[in-house]
Amino acid sequence: MRIFKPLALLGVSVMLTACGGDMSDLDQFIAETKTRHIGKVDPLPEFPPYQTFDYDAQDLRNPFRPQTDLGVSAVAQTQYDGPRPEATRRKEILENFPIDSLKMVGLLQQKTQTWGLVRDPDGTIHRVQPGNYAGLNHGKIVKVNETKIDIVELVPDGLSGWVNREAQLAMADD
Repeated sequence: MRIFKPLALLGVSVMLTACGGDMSDLDQFIAETKTRHIGKVDPLPEFPPYQTFDYDAQDLRNPFRPQTDLGVSAVAQTQYDGPRPEATRRKEILENFPIDSLKMVGLLQQKTQTWGLVRDPDGTIHRVQPGNYAGLNHGKIVKVNETKIDIVELVPDGLSGWVNREAQLAMADD
């Protein structure tokens, strides 16, 4: 073992001397590369200074809330004296369909009584007279004659009130 250590030390020193040598070609390549590739970095762009913004629209209406829900006070709602739907009235069958899906298909008369015949989208025929309701907007039938049925609907005005709108069911051609 004593002989092995000096022999190993001699072998390592011989190998290290072999690593040294002429590196002039490597030094020349590095010098050429440095002179050939002169890089230029562009300066950072100029940014305008940040402008602050004062938000002062807190008191305006929220655009994401429906217009019918404008938060009108209870006092304003109780003072409203315009038309409004009857809350206690039972809905009739024709109030389940939009007005434009209903068709007047005929007229029925018996002595002094006159009824309009209305077909719903399901194909069922209903007998109506003034005072009956039809359509999704609280439409009240006000007049029935040979060619049409006159209806007055109650539609929201967007400000917690209601307005009357006239509609008609004309006699169907089919």
